[in-house]
Amino acid sequence: MPISIFGFQALWSPVYLGVLVLITMLYFLVMVKWRGKFKESEPLKMKEAGLFVSGMVLLYAVKGAPTDLLGHILFSFHMAQMAILLLLIPPLFIMGIPAWAWRAFIELPVVKPLFNFFSKPMLAIILFTMIFSFYHIPLIFDFVKQGVLIHGIVNILLFTSAIFYWWPVVNNLEGTHKFHGLKKLGYLFGLSVTLTPACALIIFGGNPFYATYTDGEAWLQAMALCVPTGTLSQLGLSGPEMFSSMTPLEDQRTGGIVMKVLQELVFTVFLWLVFYEWLRNENDNADEITAKALRDRESMAYHRHNA
Repeated sequence: MPISIFGFQALWSPVYLGVLVLITMLYFLVMVKWRGKFKESEPLKMKEAGLFVSGMVLLYAVKGAPTDLLGHILFSFHMAQMAILLLLIPPLFIMGIPAWAWRAFIELPVVKPLFNFFSKPMLAIILFTMIFSFYHIPLIFDFVKQGVLIHGIVNILLFTSAIFYWWPVVNNLEGTHKFHGLKKLGYLFGLSVTLTPACALIIFGGNPFYATYTDGEAWLQAMALCVPTGTLSQLGLSGPEMFSSMTPLEDQRTGGIVMKVLQELVFTVFLWLVFYEWLRNENDNADEITAKALRDRESMAYHRHNA
């Protein structure tokens, strides 16, 4: 059965799109037109703007476009959503907002102590892993998926914790928690390991865990988060089996595999970027040491000649 039966609003979330457009407009107003009001502000770089806009496009793609609807129908799409929302979009936003803007935000009296505390690397990893793992406990997951308010709160918590755990790797702000060189590689490796148990339980589980993808009544209640109630009642749907040939267990296992594969792809890319950055810095340092040695040698030769 085609998902077009749910209508334009459920498929494309025009209100959500409008909110993201307004946020993007505000971003350019602050970073370009109003930046003179901030100390030590610098012109917005094309790379920063591109990263931020890419993050917003991806955010709409996973939370506003048909992918969001599919994430309520099938668990496999939900896990693809989670992977992009938590592993790819946060670093794009961190790198897309200039360091001076981050500094202005973090230096706010209310923000500074909280940010400094929650962005501590080890705490950030533990916090994100706990929220992600607890969220996917069946009882909690089904409860969250059936309430608009709690679903929104948990999504904000997940995304915020993802910002904190990506912060030490990709931020360009000196004076905050930030790793360099091989420490970044170790931290990224640690991140990849911490998500493995949750993915493994989902992949190797012998039974479908989640009522919101197996029980018709719970599924319809979860679908009400993105589909108008009137539309749902008119369609007379019984469950997700009408939209997929996969069994609930196959869908669940596929979701775990999708999450793990996307996680490894994202971390592999960042591991390569971090390694390349470290190698380049090592070469630059070696060149600087060589140049200094040559200058010292020339200076010594000059003094000997004049002695």
